[in-house]
Amino acid sequence: MRASRLLSLLLLLQTRGRMTAQQLADELEVSVRTIYRDIDALNGAGVPLYGDAGHAGGYQLLGGYRTRLTGLTAAEAETLFLSGLPGPAAELGLGSVLAAATLKLRAALPASLRENADRLSERFYLDAPGWYRRTEDVPFLPLVASAVWDRQLIAVRYRRWKDPEEVERTLEPHGLVLKAGTWYVVARCEGAFRTYRIDQIVAAQECGRAFDRDSGFDLQTYWQSYLSDFHERLYTAHALIRVSPGGVPRLRSLLSAAVATAVHNDGVTGPDGWTTARVPIESPEQAIRDFFRLGADIEILEPAGLREQAARTASAIARLYALPPCLAVSEPEPESDPSGGDDDRGEPQRLGR
Repeated sequence: MRASRLLSLLLLLQTRGRMTAQQLADELEVSVRTIYRDIDALNGAGVPLYGDAGHAGGYQLLGGYRTRLTGLTAAEAETLFLSGLPGPAAELGLGSVLAAATLKLRAALPASLRENADRLSERFYLDAPGWYRRTEDVPFLPLVASAVWDRQLIAVRYRRWKDPEEVERTLEPHGLVLKAGTWYVVARCEGAFRTYRIDQIVAAQECGRAFDRDSGFDLQTYWQSYLSDFHERLYTAHALIRVSPGGVPRLRSLLSAAVATAVHNDGVTGPDGWTTARVPIESPEQAIRDFFRLGADIEILEPAGLREQAARTASAIARLYALPPCLAVSEPEPESDPSGGDDDRGEPQRLGR
């Protein structure tokens, strides 16, 4: 967005001093010609800029000019990175702080930039969680977030999927991650870094002691490694399947991204229009539940045990819904949108996992 780029250009000159058009273009990943246009726009908005030609030339703000953020507090400045995420900011207990920071930042913008910023907020909104997802309560999120910021040990009682279902842990929280609407804390526990869902914390309190943060810990690097390891452990086997022409467009809505990607990248379409592909699966039980979402638009070919299990499940369903001969009449095909798009009321079809 141009408004964001103009503000970034202004802040670059404010913090670094004189910069050439090429340096600004490299920093903002745009062309030099775009920088020239942006400089003209800032001049037109009343920002005192001047440029010198030559080898030692460049653009510079006049007379130590600085943008004024009208008294941002430290807490307000720390929340600006959440300006596009009002829901998560509120969960962290920073909703009112974020609102105040946004108002102050808006007041500091030139009129032309303020108009663009207002237009963005009117026309764009981020809603991260998926459809049909129940919002989980995270009552201990502010406490955990405070412990991350202040490097404080916390004692938690944590609910997990295996026995014993509830365990007590003392954590050294190093970072928070928001993934698909779910909050996680990455913490060192008994010398190793582990990941905990914050909505599964059933009790928590500060220990009143600080810990020494691992100087070599990088949250983004850890999380990417964690996701890679998670997917490797998640998919333990493969299945060979056939998908109908009508089923292929519905894969991404009904099945996992790994299955949809395998069909799209490696699938072979036969003369009958059906696509055959080898796809990853978590377990036979999970595969049956997932594949049956496509109904008669999918056929399991291998492994034999999985195909037999699907046949038994289909037979049991057929017996459950079997009609007496006198009532067994053919039903007309429903006239519906096979793409699973929105209906005329703008309500999403229930296709999400």
